[in-house]
Amino acid sequence: MDQSMNKTDLVQHIPLLKKAISIDQIDKGYSRDEKWVVTMSSGEKCVLRFTDQDQYDKIKTQFELLSQLRRHGVQCADPVKMGVLDETQQVYYILSFVEGQEAKEIISQLTEEQQYAIGVSAGQDLRNMHTYPAPSHIEPWEERVVKKHHRYLAAYRESGITIEGDEKVAQFIAQHIDMVKGRPNQFQHDDFHLGNIIIKNDKYAGVIDFNNFDWGDPMHDFYKVALFSRETSEAFAAGQINGYFDGEIPADFWQLYSLYVAMSIFSSIMWVIKFDPGQMDEMIERLENILKDHDYFRQIEPHWYTRIAR
Repeated sequence: MDQSMNKTDLVQHIPLLKKAISIDQIDKGYSRDEKWVVTMSSGEKCVLRFTDQDQYDKIKTQFELLSQLRRHGVQCADPVKMGVLDETQQVYYILSFVEGQEAKEIISQLTEEQQYAIGVSAGQDLRNMHTYPAPSHIEPWEERVVKKHHRYLAAYRESGITIEGDEKVAQFIAQHIDMVKGRPNQFQHDDFHLGNIIIKNDKYAGVIDFNNFDWGDPMHDFYKVALFSRETSEAFAAGQINGYFDGEIPADFWQLYSLYVAMSIFSSIMWVIKFDPGQMDEMIERLENILKDHDYFRQIEPHWYTRIAR
């Protein structure tokens, strides 16, 4: 909460806070948004976030999307209210609280069967999200993803950081990038991994943090399986894929999956340089594990999935 405004000032602008009995800050994630859990006198909780005023249109779009996604059966927060605090030049927005715990923190305490079942439910929820089409003004996915890849690859080559086998990866992408042609333009969560998945009573309870939502090929949403979820729970990762496809994985899935995962090798390095340089060693180790999972992309189905599938 902005230090220049006290709770009394906020209550004048956000009447809902009159019913609050506690307001506790959330200090997690990479978003610059200030986040607070508000507990009401009724016992209900909601999330209050503050962001820059230039984000107003994006937050408004996110509110409309969350309402639509809930109609599509997605287990996510319900948009409650948004507005502008003129005194601080900030947008505030309130979402219902998705009860439970962050999956990343507790999933390893569960049995493999439970982890897999949570993955299946998460995959089904992701499939529900992907039924929502991109607005007509959004450029075709193939144009955007190819431009973005070339930009990240050029930046990586200039960064001075090298990963063993990086040119093999670049070659693999160049040989297969035509696969993105004609791919669908649908809603993408764009950050679907165990850090944004909530578990309650040992079951999937929903997904949070839609701030990075995008539009494009639904299969692109799976690269975070390789980047983050698989290292915590291979059972969850396999369950997410099998749940999404109801056990019938299409012939082109692993080719698209491995293409997008390969692209993430370069984009992930550039993300860390920009947002969290202190995590570079950890990210390089993570990316090296991905390369081993795919034998430097000589194999498109990763070893961990083959192990679980057996």
